Amino acid sequence: MGNADLLLDVPMVESVVEESPASPRRGVRARLGGLARRVGSGAGWLFGLVSLVLGLAVLASTPILQFLSLGYLLESSGRVARTGRLRDGVFGVRLAGRVGGMAVGTLISMIPLWLVGSYANSAAVIDPGGAVERGWRFAAVAVWGLTCLHLLTAFLRGGRLRRFLWPFGGPFWLRRRWREGGLYAASRDGFWDFVARFRPAYYFRLGFVGFLGTLAWLVVPTSMIAATTRLPLLGPLGMIALACVAPVLPFLQTGYAVEGRASALFGLRSARERFRHAPWAFAFALLVLLAASIPLYLLKIEMIPREAAWLPGLVFVVFLAPARLLVGWAYARSLRRESRSHWFFRLLGRLAIVVVAVVYVVVVFLSQYTSWGGVWSLYEQHAFLTPAPFWSFER
Repeated sequence: MGNADLLLDVPMVESVVEESPASPRRGVRARLGGLARRVGSGAGWLFGLVSLVLGLAVLASTPILQFLSLGYLLESSGRVARTGRLRDGVFGVRLAGRVGGMAVGTLISMIPLWLVGSYANSAAVIDPGGAVERGWRFAAVAVWGLTCLHLLTAFLRGGRLRRFLWPFGGPFWLRRRWREGGLYAASRDGFWDFVARFRPAYYFRLGFVGFLGTLAWLVVPTSMIAATTRLPLLGPLGMIALACVAPVLPFLQTGYAVEGRASALFGLRSARERFRHAPWAFAFALLVLLAASIPLYLLKIEMIPREAAWLPGLVFVVFLAPARLLVGWAYARSLRRESRSHWFFRLLGRLAIVVVAVVYVVVVFLSQYTSWGGVWSLYEQHAFLTPAPFWSFER
């Protein structure tokens, strides 16, 4: 007991572990590094989104390649319809950012060549045939050769933006890879693998088949409206037919994107059944889609200048891509609901759709008198098709 009392009387010495002064610093650096990575990732995503929009706009403004843009919009609507999440309809952003980085890097790499060429042209005006002009012409040829070598090396190394901005390691890398051998085969395989990630054949087929199926619905009522001047009675009949067809077309297209069958473009009964499950969602999505198509009709009042050939495609993507996401959302909402909505809500949804369809048909009918394309503009219904061929431009 005495020993026990002595042990109890001994004060306990608490062990103090001194924290290393470097620990808080490492924690701060780690948090700052994580924040920087998140900011960089977000900035890269935004850059990819801008690149995606511009890329789709270029495709939408190019005949034949327009089907790729339409295929992407149909696929985005189909993905939202499958999952019910709007964010699933925005895909390929990082991949588009790679292409956008290549484009920006190429433009930056061309700046020295543009500057030297500008000086050479100025020298030709001030001292034609003189020594100064010859010197600048020689410099332009030399810079052209170096620029081509730099661009070739940057693309062979993967085409990332940093490869264009830092050219000094390129020649040494090219020399080493040339000695190792297999550069051509590796570059060829890498190029085709990169192209395959875009799935161009799939999106082209999706857009082309969707275009043909939609055109099959539109060609008869549109032709009846176009014949108004010769056969006035066909005009009102065509407008009524278009008012009946237009509300169902976006959801037939979404059904085709979901199922992958061309016959889904003519599944009228299925689309009507989907409407009965989510009438208000269908009416709202249709309103947004048809309203988003109006700005392109305003652009067709005058002939498009050749320098602004990209503008219709940009308007098409900016306005109609979000509307396509809403169409997919409405379709997904109808799939999730097992029972039909009350007949009263279905009736109100139909009335709203009738009003929206009538306004759209009136806009389409008037477009033949306001558009520089005349009667042919009736067939350019970009709410459902491509943004219009725009074959002719003002010279």
